[in-house]
Order: sequence, then structure tokens, then C-alpha cells
Amino acid sequence: MNGLICAQFLHTVMLPAWLHTWSLSLQLHLQQWEETAAQQGKLSAQCPALQHNVRLHESPGNQILQGTNFSMTPVQHSNTEEEDHSLPLGEPGAQQCHVQRYPAQKVPFCCSARYNLAGMALFGFFMVYALRVNLSVALVDMINSTSSALENTSAKICPVHNNITPAVQHNSTGKKYNFEPDMQGWILASFFYGYILTQIPGGYLAGKIGGKRLLGIGIFCTSALTLLTPLAADLGAGYLIAVRVIEGFGEGVAYPAMHAMWSQWAPPLERSRLVSLTFAGAELGTVVSLPLSGLICYYIDWSYVFYIFGAIGVLWFIMWLFIVSDAPHLHKSISDSEKQYILSALQNQLSQQKTVPVCAIIKSMPLWAIVVAHFSYNWTFYTLLTLLPTYMKDILRFNAQENGFLSALPYFGCWVCMNITGLLADYMREKRNYSTVVVRKIFNTLGMIGPAVFLVAAGYIGCDYKLAVAFLTLSTTIGGFSVSGYNINHLDIAPSYAGLLLGITNTFATIPGMVGPVIAKRITHENTVEQWQVVFYIAAAINVFGAIFFLIFASGTVQHWAVTQKKEDEE
Repeated sequence: MNGLICAQFLHTVMLPAWLHTWSLSLQLHLQQWEETAAQQGKLSAQCPALQHNVRLHESPGNQILQGTNFSMTPVQHSNTEEEDHSLPLGEPGAQQCHVQRYPAQKVPFCCSARYNLAGMALFGFFMVYALRVNLSVALVDMINSTSSALENTSAKICPVHNNITPAVQHNSTGKKYNFEPDMQGWILASFFYGYILTQIPGGYLAGKIGGKRLLGIGIFCTSALTLLTPLAADLGAGYLIAVRVIEGFGEGVAYPAMHAMWSQWAPPLERSRLVSLTFAGAELGTVVSLPLSGLICYYIDWSYVFYIFGAIGVLWFIMWLFIVSDAPHLHKSISDSEKQYILSALQNQLSQQKTVPVCAIIKSMPLWAIVVAHFSYNWTFYTLLTLLPTYMKDILRFNAQENGFLSALPYFGCWVCMNITGLLADYMREKRNYSTVVVRKIFNTLGMIGPAVFLVAAGYIGCDYKLAVAFLTLSTTIGGFSVSGYNINHLDIAPSYAGLLLGITNTFATIPGMVGPVIAKRITHENTVEQWQVVFYIAAAINVFGAIFFLIFASGTVQHWAVTQKKEDEE
């Protein structure tokens, strides 16, 4: 009976009311269209070069273009943070105008070329970090723990806790090596000595030849060398270090190459989610490779860690070559609507300069804000990435199987956080009209101060392994906020040079990977809780400094040197 009454009410009251509302809305839209057409005809005489020199007025919610559905208004110069980079239209002396296009319906992300690129790039960075961090777990199993030089009674402060994994016999057929603690630090750090050398060249080459080939070849070379890692270890520590250095050469081009590709593919209001989705692959690679490496070491042999991941990397390279393209206009199967959507959104953000404005880049404080933040964040990140398995084994007393799973837990949290914060950052910019710089500073501050707090706390809980794992997980998880902070800011301040800028910042940010493990190994030579507290203190202090520096000097607008053409003659 109640259902019949509701149905009658909908039929007699709600439906006519809805039709009336729809009719009024249609009339209003028609009236607005007529007014727009009249205004367009009136102003077109003031903007004679309209059809040849259309510039996009960059403001929140107004960067999506739709065909010829636009209106024109005189340029209103403002001093707001979201600066208008539109150029004068028409002949000299004519009134300056800009075109303000009505928001178009976004091209669906499902099966789109730009999200296919994001998916392939995600798995690419999955391999980048899987190939990088597998040694951190494998090295624990490669070392002869019965060596007198490595036997350390002071490390046995924490009691052995109950085993939380099934009682399965640990496979111990793999070869063991008597690498000293200092040598272990050099082995873990050696990757970054090659990695740092190809950052800036990688960014420059990506701008010249495109990021597709550069990223693909870099991961392929690293994968091939990973297959040779067991042989290098058998030949000696020097050979192992040499292989890791060359692997660093290959992976050093990855981030600059990817930023160069996104400068051509990512619409401004989708940058956070696309870049976060891509670089979340690095966390996913860490999440999978750490426990999987632990399982392989535990049940099979540590050498298979390198054989399996190396083979997967080669397979990814083959797929990458056939699926992606450097830019939308080079993609063979992209839809016309998506291509127009991307190209229109980026048309006033890319520079026409043929030379790199080196002096302007060096003097740019917004760039140095990214450099300091990137360096600071990576100090904590690389410290945990390379030494967390050692901390889990020597202080918290986990075996190889447990070690792999628990060392991966923080990066699983970071992976989840990165994907959520990417969507949230774009939502704040597009729907809530927060300026770019405000969004970047908020997310970067959370992503650097939060980890510092929990890292210090982790050093004070001693042998409470449950709380230690919880604090370390929270520290790395909250760090995911910074991906929508400093990590994407290169694309905000200079889209045309994003690859080069990331190469510059990542060069400085690689230094922590080179010296961090060595310093930490020297500090923790006795593996006491107090010594690890010092390691965590240093990382936290550097993180806080980087957050404050970025908060003061960061910017969210395209810099003048990144969009203007170079004058032939100086006035």
C-alpha cells in the first residue's frame, strides 16, 4: 500500500516538477548561448588573430578545452599566485585579449592512452625498485653469520620472540660470503654511485630523444645485469660492486625520462593522480620484492632472487616498446578526442626555446626548494630502504621469511597513501580551488614532518617489535603525501624542462643513497638500540629541515624562464 502511494506521488508531483525544472534549465542555457555568441561577435573584431594565436587562461577548473565552445574577454592582469601566462593577440597596439574556454567533458580514463601509459609506467617503476632493493634482503642471506668477524654479542639485546611463521626448514644451500660490515655498506651504497651520474644527462637526453626509449633501455640493461649478480658475487666483492654501479647507470635515467613523458601526456588537473599512480609502482615493487625475495631465500636459494626479477624486467621491456609512445601525436591508437583534450590543456605551458636557460634554472629558488626537499626525503627513504632488513634481523630478531614480509609492510602503506593523496590533491585543486602552491606545501609538510616524528618514536620503543613495526610502517606510509608535494613540483614550475629538473634534483637526492648506508653502518657497528636511535635522529632532523625550506621557497606557477622565448638581442 505504501509503495502504491509513493508511486502515485512520484507520478503526479515529482515528475511534472522535474520536467518543469529541466525546461527552465534548457531555456537558461539557450539564453546564455545567445549572449555568448553575441559577445563573441562583438569581441572578435578586437582580437583579429584569434584563430591563429589562442592561449589558454590558466585558472582552477578552466584548463579543459572543448572544440570551439569559448568566450573572449579582455586580459585582466592580476597578482594572484595562479599567474596568467596568456599572450597578447592581434597586431601591435591592439587590445589584449585571451580566450576562456568553457570546461569540456573529460575524456574517460578507462582504456585511454594516458592511463595505459600510467599502467605500463607503474609496472616499469615496479621493476626499477624490485631490481634495486632485492639485494637488501638477499645480502642478509648471503653473509656467513658464523664468521667471527661478524659475530656480535651486543646485537643480542632483544630476546628472540615467538616465531610467527610456519615451521618450515630454511634452505641453506646458497653460497655464503665473509663480507665485513663496512664492505656490506659499500655494496649496498654502490648502486647509487652509478645512479647519480646519469640523472642530469638522462633528463637532457629525454628532452631530445624522448623518454620511451631511454626508460626502456635503462630498465633492460639493469635487468640483464641483475641476471649476472650471482656470478659477480662469486667472483668477489669488487665485481659485485662494479655490477651494482653499472645497474645504477641504467636506472639513473628512469625518473627524468618519465617526467619528460608526463610533460607531454599529463593535463595539469590530472598531474597529481597520473604521476602518483606511476611512481606508486616503486612502492609496489618494494612491497612485492622484499617479501618475495625473503621467501625465495628461505625456501629456494638467494641467487634465484636475481634470476627471477631479471627475467621479468626483460619481459617488461619488450611490452613497453610496443605499447607506449613519447607523446599523444605519436600514439597510433589514441582517440582524436583524447589527443585534442591533452594537447589543448598543455598548449600554453610548453616552452618554444631551443636552448636550455641554464643561468635562470640555477638562480631559481623554487627549484632549490625541490632540491632540498628531495635530498631530505631521500635520506630517510634510502636509510630505511637499504638498512631496514638489517634492523629487522639484528635488532628485532626476525628470520629471513619474516624479515621480507615485515620490511615490505611500510612500503605497502606508502603505496596506498600515494594513490589516495594523488586523487585528493587533484580534488583540492580542481573542485575546491586551492592554489597549486598551497596544495604542494600542505602535502609536502605532512609527508616529511610525519615520518620524522614516527621515526624518532621507533627508536625509543626498544625491543617491542610489534610497536617498532607499527611506527616504522606509519613513518613510511605518511611519507607518501610528499609525492603530491615536492615530487611533482617540477611539472608545475617548468613542464618543458621537467625531465631535466628532475635529473638535477635527483642528482642531489642520490647523495643520501651513496653516503647514508655507509654512515649508518659505521654508527651501528655494534648493532645496539642506542646506535640505531642516532641513525633515526639524523634522518628525522634532515627531514624536518627539508620540509621547512620547501615551505618557505616553493612555488606553484610556471616560471618565466620556462615559457618565454629567448630574445635574440638584449635591450
